[in-house]
Amino acid sequence: MAKHFEREIDNLKKKILDLGALVESRVRKATMSIQDRNTNLAREVIEKDLEIDHGEVDVEEECLKILALHQPVAIDLRFIIAVLKINNDLERIGDLAVNIAERALYLAQQPPPGISLDFVGMARKVQLMLKNSLDALVNLSASLAKEVCLNDDEVDAMNRQMFQSVQDGVRTHPERIENLIHMLSVSRHLERIADHATNIAEDVIYMVEGEIVRHKTEEYK
Repeated sequence: MAKHFEREIDNLKKKILDLGALVESRVRKATMSIQDRNTNLAREVIEKDLEIDHGEVDVEEECLKILALHQPVAIDLRFIIAVLKINNDLERIGDLAVNIAERALYLAQQPPPGISLDFVGMARKVQLMLKNSLDALVNLSASLAKEVCLNDDEVDAMNRQMFQSVQDGVRTHPERIENLIHMLSVSRHLERIADHATNIAEDVIYMVEGEIVRHKTEEYK
């Protein structure tokens, strides 16, 4: 029974890591579709969203099966609880990648917004947070997970700066208000991806240390 349980846990780890890699790839492609005004890449992200949805259901069913059959305790129970929560965050990130890709389809048909927006810098920071949260999961690294939590404030500041830049752009280029609103939506979606990456990192900390750290990010500073 013990070896069978270990095999099922290993299989669950593979499933959640595969889903994480798939989501990370979709976020990268969605942001590239904005940067490069690439409609083909945007459509690929949108059309393949069902892969992530199916993967999320598969992981959840695997978790519930293990809970029902083996009734795990201690660190094994923490792992399954964390995977269930991470699984949900990954699916939501996939949805946000689709939202960004949909904005890319519109923006690719429009002239550039005409103002300076640090979209590339924000996208890179968010992608790094997502990558590090998944690396923390792979390596069971609480220290890397805590680093992700700290980076969330920087993305929040970038989102606020983007909002201010869009406000200024609306005043100087009122004829481009729809383009600017779409760019602001992209910024908001990126900020939400960073929030979900932070959630994943917090769940890794719970998995490794057995401590619930939501609302305690200030302690790491």
